[in-house]
Amino acid sequence: CCDISKLPDWASLTLGVFICQACSLLHRSIPHISQVKSVQDTWDASQVELVAAVGNSAARAKYEQKVPAFYYRPTHTDCKLLREQWIRAKYERNEFEFIEKQEPYSAGYREGFLWKRGRDNGQFLSRKFILSEREGALKYFNKQDARDPKAVMKIETLNATFQPAKIGNPCGLQITYLKDNSTRNIFVYHSDAKEMVDWFNAIRAARFHYLQVAFPGASDEELVPKLTRNFMKEGFMEKTGPKHTEGFKKRWFTMDDRRLMYFKDPLDAYALGEVFIGSKENSYTVLSGLPPSTQGYHWNHGITIVTPDRKFLFACETEAEQRDWIAAFQRVINRPMRPQEYAVEAHFKHKP
Repeated sequence: CCDISKLPDWASLTLGVFICQACSLLHRSIPHISQVKSVQDTWDASQVELVAAVGNSAARAKYEQKVPAFYYRPTHTDCKLLREQWIRAKYERNEFEFIEKQEPYSAGYREGFLWKRGRDNGQFLSRKFILSEREGALKYFNKQDARDPKAVMKIETLNATFQPAKIGNPCGLQITYLKDNSTRNIFVYHSDAKEMVDWFNAIRAARFHYLQVAFPGASDEELVPKLTRNFMKEGFMEKTGPKHTEGFKKRWFTMDDRRLMYFKDPLDAYALGEVFIGSKENSYTVLSGLPPSTQGYHWNHGITIVTPDRKFLFACETEAEQRDWIAAFQRVINRPMRPQEYAVEAHFKHKP
């Protein structure tokens, strides 16, 4: 179960485990695997005996005995797709009892077709994708028989995060990579949920093996958090230019680690601009409100980010959004910079 930190309200009589409410809905939708019952209901003796005889620890030892280190274990806050496929992988397909069943995401090579959103027209078209650990890249091709890929995404900078609401598909996956040190987005989905989660875990496997080579002394526990990441925060704000004299424009913002990117549309391939957010030790601060002389904003809840070079001015529509953005910025600013982040900061400073 994704969340049994609190007293669970439900149990699977078939599997003999307690489950949280969110997972109970998913178990209920797979009745051939799991018969669900509330702990508040009346139980007969045989049902009590079954759950007492199995229990969560024993079930975990059986159904999760060979989960690869790179495989994403969803929490109760993750999207439905990840949580449902985790349940099916464990109890329906027995993927973590038999290693040969993990071939789709652990082989180091994966090839197939995904629906990819066109950069200019917004249409989703079927595109061939190849993930190769040996080549250190994920590639896609505009034509099935094309020899040259349309894009080569190095595993080194690859990230993938499920974005069903943003993409408008329950299997929607946002893949990002760096091209000339700027972030490039592509948006894909597959009609088969297992296929999409297999692609996601194949990307994580490729990242895991790349990082094992790049950081030979690191433990699995150190590497796993680096495989993929969800964005810290996304949403609309208004912003103005560097001179603070032009009007504020509404933009979609994505906070990806220390990169704050802004887009005209949430599904744009390239950001209009990126802002590096360093640490307080390096003179980065976030302030509530805007300088008194600021003009041209429509939304009243301002935020000022002070960097060593300039101030960035933003405005939020609501006080709650302002509070959430400030908290996200503060989390980043409070974290000391890693050595490799100084090189990223230097690149941003030398941008024209």
